[in-house]
Parts: sequence; structure tokens; C-alpha cells
Amino acid sequence: MRKNTLGALALLLSFALVVAACGDDDATTTTAAGGVATGGTFRMETDGIAYTSGGDPSGEYLGISFGIFTNLLARTLLTYYHTGGAEGNTLVPDLAEDFPVVSEDGLTYTFTLKDGIMFGPPLSREITSHDIEFAFRRMAVESVVAQYEFYYDGLINGLVLQETLPDSIAGIETPDDKTIIFNLTRISPDFVYLVAMPATAPQPEEVAGCFMDATYGRYVISSGPYMYEGTDELDASSCEALTASGPISGFDPANHSYFVRNPDYDAATDDPEVRANHVDRIEIDLNTNIQDTFAKIKAGELDGAVSSGNPPADVLQDYSTDPALQDRLKSGGDDRTWYITLNLTAAPFDDVHIRRAANLIMDKAGILQAWGGDISGIVATHIQPPALSGLGADYDPYATEGSRGDLAAAQEEMKLSAYDTDGDGMCDAPECSGVILINRASGPWIEAEAVVVASLAKIGITVEVREVTDHYTQIQTIANNIPIGMNAGWGKDFPDSSSFVGFLFDGRGIKAEGNYNYSLVGLTEAQAAALGVEFGVTPSVDADIDECKTIALTDEQGGLDCWNNLDKRLMEEIVPWIPYLWPNILTTIGPAVTAWDFDQFSGVTAFSKVAVDPSLQN
Repeated sequence: MRKNTLGALALLLSFALVVAACGDDDATTTTAAGGVATGGTFRMETDGIAYTSGGDPSGEYLGISFGIFTNLLARTLLTYYHTGGAEGNTLVPDLAEDFPVVSEDGLTYTFTLKDGIMFGPPLSREITSHDIEFAFRRMAVESVVAQYEFYYDGLINGLVLQETLPDSIAGIETPDDKTIIFNLTRISPDFVYLVAMPATAPQPEEVAGCFMDATYGRYVISSGPYMYEGTDELDASSCEALTASGPISGFDPANHSYFVRNPDYDAATDDPEVRANHVDRIEIDLNTNIQDTFAKIKAGELDGAVSSGNPPADVLQDYSTDPALQDRLKSGGDDRTWYITLNLTAAPFDDVHIRRAANLIMDKAGILQAWGGDISGIVATHIQPPALSGLGADYDPYATEGSRGDLAAAQEEMKLSAYDTDGDGMCDAPECSGVILINRASGPWIEAEAVVVASLAKIGITVEVREVTDHYTQIQTIANNIPIGMNAGWGKDFPDSSSFVGFLFDGRGIKAEGNYNYSLVGLTEAQAAALGVEFGVTPSVDADIDECKTIALTDEQGGLDCWNNLDKRLMEEIVPWIPYLWPNILTTIGPAVTAWDFDQFSGVTAFSKVAVDPSLQN
């Protein structure tokens, strides 16, 4: 089991008793900031623009956008070291002078801000506690579609999701420009992690307040070391002037993201072990031809990739076997599970026997091979990655020989389903034909698609595959009623099981758009009516989640055991997923790259740690 420098409860108690800093004496990065030349442009391409809310920091909820915000654009009260391994899961003060002062009852957190941290152009003014408070107020507005607002809703006193911007939140106090106080409704050891998430970064009301429909992404004002190119051309004198002068030219969520240095950033307020900021410019352009992207990297025409998956199998083979290229193959351990999501309200997956049969028939070894083989990771057998939970691949409720699938076992399970009308082990009802399957339009998902389609066909389920670039939007919008999606993956929000099983399957967080509970576990009849979807048998684990959180307050191991038991219940009784891969994160870099690091928090390249030698670029 990977553990934090301090467990969540111990971390809370240490703050309350001694206001202690943790982890900042021994945190290191793979490159020393003082020994790397600065300047130049780090050039990247991506096979899919990974934005779920148009780049709006209140709503974005994917690892790539987390990496962009926390490395480049958005400083939070606390942050991480943006490096790999256990150190990368270690908290460090960022906007805050130190860790919070926590009251004896564990319900009040007081942060004091550093001096001299500025918003970038066109505002170029000092950040205050009111800017952080506004970020929380904006998060509470339904139209902003803050996808992880659920963490804070009901935890911070007075913060509830609503239709309009609240004038204030009872549980957030800003007695002066340098102090922000959070009053919680219950003890929450994880709260220190929650204030490190991008949605909590300061937002200037005079700009972000003009955009209450998740369009602030095209007008984001930076609090970090970089900003979108063209931000300084915005006119922030009024909302009308903003829209007339925008959007920002350097950010088009469908095509490109260009970052340049923020002239108002003061490195003296930051830690070079957190953000080294070597390069002058970072470019990310869209190229759906992933083979072309990695060919350019090899030739020195690009410096890296922001890929939705690992490089193609032939690229991995090339880099892993050629001594001249091996140093340019980079990896990071991931706290993630890739899975096929099954909609509990959509036929035929509204039948648990169908869901179990689909798990039993799936050729997971074939999927792994499509991802590049053993170098890409190991076959996933349940929901939580072992690095997070300690529950390994030895727990496999749908074990088959060689992870290739078991037709006989799948057919025996199928015979228990109403969709097998004649009891021959095949799904033969009309609902078994032409089932919509959402997939990504690039990367290893395309290679794995044939394996998934062939596996399901063995038990009579035929699918209509839709390869789309907006794949997450497709499955996050409940009205689409997608029965099955093979594009899904989940990485932890912070190093605790409550951000995995405790978050993904809480029925109380189901929403019409930006929904992360793709399987609709715990959907109530009232929710179904409000959302306009069919209501069937959708078992809830809300009570299990609450029990695990309560146990974890006083018993760290007991809490972990509880989460692992919930993982098992989900896999055996409810069966919302077909988990198939616990990945290694792999990428390649160009010959001009002189520094690179992996960001454990976001699961992608640590953008603030890269460096290049322009003389080696083609």
C-alpha cells in the first residue's frame, strides 16, 4: 500500500496541534532547478483535447487539465510537488504561508496568504482572500457545471448547489485580504486535499463573474507562472469590454493551447521544487494522427505528447529495444483504473446477470496487448488501483484462464438473464442487438475496440460503435442514455480511497451534465424523473460510503478495509464496470529535452518541470 507522509487523520491532528509542515524538507524532483538552462519552447501535440468544461477551472475534471492548471495557470492554498511517486502525493503550501491552523474540534481551518502573489494581465493586481472565496461561490452555481462541487457541498457550512451566484457562503469568512477561514459541518481529514484542487484557485470576480455558463475558460486570468498567450489583450474594464476583446487567442479548446510566461508572477513566492518554470513557452496542438505525433517526437520536430493513452505498441517496442532511444522513453506509476462502464438503467445492462456475463467473457489480455503489452501495465481485476488500496490482482471475482475470458462461465451466467429468452446462454432479446458503445477516436482504444466487440459478440451482444472526440461529454450527459462506454478511466483526486469508490458511486452526486457516476449507481426514482431517464433497479451504496468515511475518522486501517469491502461489493453484487487495466503511464520525449518529470497528482507530464535545448530542435 502506498501511504502519504502522514495519514489523513494524522495530518489533520498535526495541523490542529502544532500547525506542522510536512514533507517539504525531503521533497525532490528529478531535475535540479539550478542546473538546467532556461528559455525556449516546449512543443507538444495531443490526439484529443481533454477538456470537459471548455477549460473553465471550476468545472474541468480530467488529469490533463488538472496538470495544466496546477503547474501553469492556477495556484491554490496548498499544492503538490509535481513529481512522481510518494513525493508527488505530498502537500506543500502554495498561496498559503503555511498549513492551516485547525481548531481543536477539527471544524475550522484558517489560512493566511503570502504577500506579493499577483493575478496576471490584464488585471495585474494582488490576489486576496476574497478571490478565493469567490471561486467557492462560483463553484456553487449550477450552470457552471462544477463536476466535483460534490466534495464541498454540505461540507463547508452554507455551500449548496444553486441556480444563482450566492452573495456569500456562511462557512467561509474573509476578515481581511490575507485571511480565509473555512467552517465545516463535520470533521473531514481530507479537507486539506480539497483546497489543492484547481476549482479552489482564486478567480477574480470582475472577470469570472461575467461568465456563469462554464465559458470562463476562454478568459481565464492566471495566478500561476504562465498564462495563455493573448491574455494581456483582454479589456477587463467591463463584462461587455471583455467579450468584445476576447476570447483569448492562445486558447481554443478544440484546437490548441499556447502558454507564455506571466509577467506578474514572482518566483520568490513559489518553491522551485514545486514549479521550476524553465521554458519561456509551451505549445499544445491537436493532431488526431497519433503515429504522426510520435514520429515527429522521434525526429525532434516535437518535444513531447499529451496523449490520451500510451504511445502505440510499435512506438513502445522501438523505444524499449533501441539503446539510443531508451533514455527518451519516460514512465510514471499511475493511480488509475481504465474500465468499460455499464449503464444500470440502459438495456441490456440493466440486468446484473448481463453485467456479470460481460465481465466473464471479456478478453482483458487482448485489451492489454492492444495497449502495448506488459510494458503498459497489468490487467485490472477490480475498481481501485492497488497502489491506492493495497487490494491487488489476487482479488479477481471474474478470473479466467490467462485473463482471456471464459465462454462457458459467461453463458451459465447469461442463462439467468431475462434477455436470454430460450436459456441457451446467448443474449437474444431485441435489446441485445445494436447496443450503442461509445469509444475514443484515437490511441489504444481504437486498437482494443475489436477485442471488446468480439468478446461481447460471443454471448450475443452486438454493438454499434461510435468513435467520437467528445467521448467524455457523451457519457457524462445523462440524457444521452449511453448503455456502454469503453473510453472511461479514473485517477484518484487525492491519495485516499474516498476519492475513488467513495466518490464515483455516490448517488447523491448524480447530475444531468458533467456526471461522473456513469453507471448511475444509487439513482433514485425522484432523480430519474427529474433527469428524464428510465428508473429500474439501481442499488445504492450511499450508506456504505458514509460508514467508511465515519470509520476512517478514527481508524485509518479500518477505513481502508471498509473501502476495500465496498470495492468487492460493487464488483460482485452491483457490477457497474468491466475494469481492464491498471496502467503504467508511458510517453516519449524529443532529443532536445533536457529536463522532464512526471506529475503524480495529475498523472501527466509535469509541465512546469520541462526544459529544452533549442539548438537540438528541428
